[in-house]
Amino acid sequence: GHEDPVLTRPEEENEDDVAKEEDTGAQVAPIVKLEEVAVTTGEEEEDALLDVKAKLYRFDKDGKQWKERGVGTVKILKHKETAKVRLVMRQSKTLKICANHLILASMSLQEHAGSDKSWVWHATDFSDGELKDELFCIRLGSVENAKKFKDTFEEIAESQAKSSPEGDETAESTAELIKNLK
Repeated sequence: GHEDPVLTRPEEENEDDVAKEEDTGAQVAPIVKLEEVAVTTGEEEEDALLDVKAKLYRFDKDGKQWKERGVGTVKILKHKETAKVRLVMRQSKTLKICANHLILASMSLQEHAGSDKSWVWHATDFSDGELKDELFCIRLGSVENAKKFKDTFEEIAESQAKSSPEGDETAESTAELIKNLK
């Protein structure tokens, strides 16, 4: 019978062919040239008072349950000129904002379900592009970071009470301040 010539070829010859195919010497230029773009986060005018990893939940009133909002870095940022302080949290991979609100004198943290790593608080949040009253729960990776978060948050709420005698700003001025932030 007739045998297929490809199947009866010696092994060495086959390897040589493969080696010849691999090194073509052709220069392949990228089709698209990417420009370097300066990305502004709106955080350039702020100093980070806290920067830790956390998991954030928001309370879904309709479903009466906690929904995960994101895993990432939570920052407490103080504006260099206005001295306003806000909490911003971005998801790790997408950098999508999952919390963005000012820390005001009226805010206080509550312990969540006896956990020494979780805190709950109410805020008027702007992460979805509109002001919304939210109940947040944050879970930090360690007791140490949870304590740091609580201490920083409460210290700021207290200092805001001292620095603004007229109390909390109106929702409108809060929206104005936050909407400029990306």
